[in-house]
Amino acid sequence: VQLQASGGGLVQAGGSLGLSCAASGRTYVMAWFRQAPGKEREFVATAGWSGSRIYYADSVKGRFSISRDNAQNTVYLQMNTLKPEDTAVYYCAAGDSVAASPLSPLSYDYWGQGTLVTVSS
Repeated sequence: VQLQASGGGLVQAGGSLGLSCAASGRTYVMAWFRQAPGKEREFVATAGWSGSRIYYADSVKGRFSISRDNAQNTVYLQMNTLKPEDTAVYYCAAGDSVAASPLSPLSYDYWGQGTLVTVSS
């Protein structure tokens, strides 16, 4: 399975941006992670096949929303009220089975190439 992420860009603080990630095949769980310069990759959000098992990082809860279109094998991340600390390369990830630990990158089998989100202050 190949993942193609898109939608990154430059936005001012307080603004909104949407990301999408299309998979070449069906996957059970899809997620978003991010990595800021000089920092480790961190979990952002995840969603299971039926839209259940949706989790968010505390840092984005209430501002970001993950959704899926299973007919298109696509996952979306709507990001609102963006902050400069949201600046990072955002990666989509997907797995073939129920993730034992959906917040861990080790639970995912496939990764996209990343898309840069820059939030200016």
